[in-house]
Amino acid sequence: MKKLLSVLLSVLLIAAIFAGCSSKEASDVEQITKEGVLVVGITDYAPMDYKEKGSDEWIGFDADLANAVAQKMGVKVEFKVIDWDNKFLELNTRAIDCIWNGMTITDEVKKNTSVTEAYARNRQVVVVKKDIASEIKTVDDLKALKDFSVSVEKGSSGEAVAEENGFKYTSVNSQADTLLEVNSGAATAAIIDSTMADAMTGDGTDYKDLTSTVTLSEEQYGIGCRKDSDLTEQLNKYIKELKEDGTMKQLSDKYQIELVD
Repeated sequence: MKKLLSVLLSVLLIAAIFAGCSSKEASDVEQITKEGVLVVGITDYAPMDYKEKGSDEWIGFDADLANAVAQKMGVKVEFKVIDWDNKFLELNTRAIDCIWNGMTITDEVKKNTSVTEAYARNRQVVVVKKDIASEIKTVDDLKALKDFSVSVEKGSSGEAVAEENGFKYTSVNSQADTLLEVNSGAATAAIIDSTMADAMTGDGTDYKDLTSTVTLSEEQYGIGCRKDSDLTEQLNKYIKELKEDGTMKQLSDKYQIELVD
């Protein structure tokens, strides 16, 4: 009887071990490969992720790069527009697989994600109407403006820089909205990424009367994955390959993005 009980316990133990192995959660890369889709969290942000008028296709430096990486992975990309202020929640609840949208590598990003190696350079710049641009050479010049106010994207590097400089600011949903605020006169200035400022302001754009002035910070872009995710290493690997085969240089030239050496 004791021998039979011992055998039964052994069988149950082995079964439990196999059950544990079979129920082990798949890694991010395994899950993405299985489903055939890489879900990328973005905002509407030219020249990184945007749609041309009349088109439903997401294009841009990051969008094109994500598609190139996905092709190497053997999957397709699903671009999901997210609230930038909730980007970490979107990531950790698995609504998206990564945050890939000209995201500045900050201490907060490092704390909340497993971030890739930096792949592009950026600056936080102050955008104002051209008719006052000549008055602005320094941060003190900005603060000296009458009724000076700043518009920033909520949860962005622009918002952090505004706080650091002691600016009175209003947070809006996107960087594109900050330009609307300045253009309409609701704000004196916007603090946004230089990549967007270069693409969306000045002659030949919808914001021809706006221009960049003071640079407030230098930064780098990275892609945010979940903590301890194997996707981070995979993205680093493929981006390195795309840099070596010239794809990154082509995208850099096309969208006027400065790459990290």
